[in-house]
Amino acid sequence: MKHDDKRPWRKWYGTARWQQMRVHQLSSEPLCRFCLDAERVTEAEVVDHIKRHNGSPELFWDVENLQSLCAQCHDRTKREMERGKCVVRYGADGWPL
Repeated sequence: MKHDDKRPWRKWYGTARWQQMRVHQLSSEPLCRFCLDAERVTEAEVVDHIKRHNGSPELFWDVENLQSLCAQCHDRTKREMERGKCVVRYGADGWPL
C-alpha cells in the first residue's frame, strides 16, 4: 500500500480549488501568524489548518480554519503542538506568550 493510499485526502492539496484558497490566504495574511504574535515580521510560506482536518472535508475546505505560517513555525512549532507537546513561545520582550 502506498503512503498516499492511507491518506486519500492528500490529493486535495493538488486541486485548483486548494491552490486558489492558498493564494487567497497568503495574499490576505502574508506574514506568519506565530511570528507576529512574537512581534517578529516573517513572510508566510505555508497555509496551515488551525484545527487538524484528519480527512474531514468540512475542516479541510473551511477558510476560517486556515492560517499563514512561515516554514519554520509550521514544521517545528505547529508540529510539536499537534503532537501534544507543551510549546512555549516567547515575545520580542523575552516573556512567554
